[in-house]
Amino acid sequence: MVRITDVCEITKPISSPIRNAYIDFTKMTTSLVAVVTDVMRDGKRVVGYGFNSNGRYGQGGLIRERFAPRLLEADPKSLLDASGDNLDPDKVWAAMMSNEKPGGHGERSVAVGTIDMAVWDAVAKIAGKPLFRLLAERHKRQANPRVFVYAAGGYYYPGKDLSALRGEMRGYLDRGYNVVKMKIGGAPIAEDRERIEAVLK
Repeated sequence: MVRITDVCEITKPISSPIRNAYIDFTKMTTSLVAVVTDVMRDGKRVVGYGFNSNGRYGQGGLIRERFAPRLLEADPKSLLDASGDNLDPDKVWAAMMSNEKPGGHGERSVAVGTIDMAVWDAVAKIAGKPLFRLLAERHKRQANPRVFVYAAGGYYYPGKDLSALRGEMRGYLDRGYNVVKMKIGGAPIAEDRERIEAVLK
């Protein structure tokens, strides 16, 4: 029977002088989570890893105080899939959300989502499949090894002139991205318009 033996979290700074229209990243943190199982592969325990996205602060307090303890205190059988050979991410999620008030709470969703990412990583490793294939099979779809991605850039950065902005955005296209997103809304309209026009040249 698969068991979660530990849920480890560490909050690390990922500060940067960049900013977008709403926040600067000078005090930004992220939570790194490891969901440790008792399953062995190649002489090592299977560990699933997750982190919360840049732009959302680390949620170590919520993870350590509420959500990790619920997983560790849950009956291990209640977290398993129908075969009993792997974790069921939906059941893990339900265990984390037990005794939680329904509704919003954005910080809670970051904490739960970070653990959820680590659980899915562990589930794929236990199954011995890439996660994209596991998800496709779970939803009875054909696995596609290609996914749509875009490059996000054009953040406001001290000392970044229009030439540097243009070079950054061009660099994404040169690396093969065919869609890029540029940050706007954090400067006066005239300045943002100038930034947009510079990139479009």
